[in-house]
Amino acid sequence: MIHGIEHAAIAAQDVERLAAFYVETLGFKINYRGKTAIFVKAGDGSMIEIIPADGESAEPTVKTPGLRHLALTVTDFEAECERLTAAGVAFLEPPLIKGGNKVVFFRDPDGNILHLLERSQPLP
Repeated sequence: MIHGIEHAAIAAQDVERLAAFYVETLGFKINYRGKTAIFVKAGDGSMIEIIPADGESAEPTVKTPGLRHLALTVTDFEAECERLTAAGVAFLEPPLIKGGNKVVFFRDPDGNILHLLERSQPLP
């Protein structure tokens, strides 16, 4: 039986630089550093493995086929948007409320799309 998702992996041109963004800008912690990979962990225990890329790729859009974004949950959406803006993060569109949920999309330094999210009600 599958119990959940332990981590997602991101292939990066510069593993150290991308890990630093997740730690310094988004508040993750480094919880494992291997020879080539770095695992960063969010406050809720979810993890991202950052591994070396084998080449370059085109920058995806929100609807390009495949895995398109990682949603990051917050409890004070407005404050987090202000903090990220002050840290130099550029949003892909202005923050908005959709169905009572507060959302905004942005990219990490490697162009991966991140989705900041505060739900009015948790999904079932």
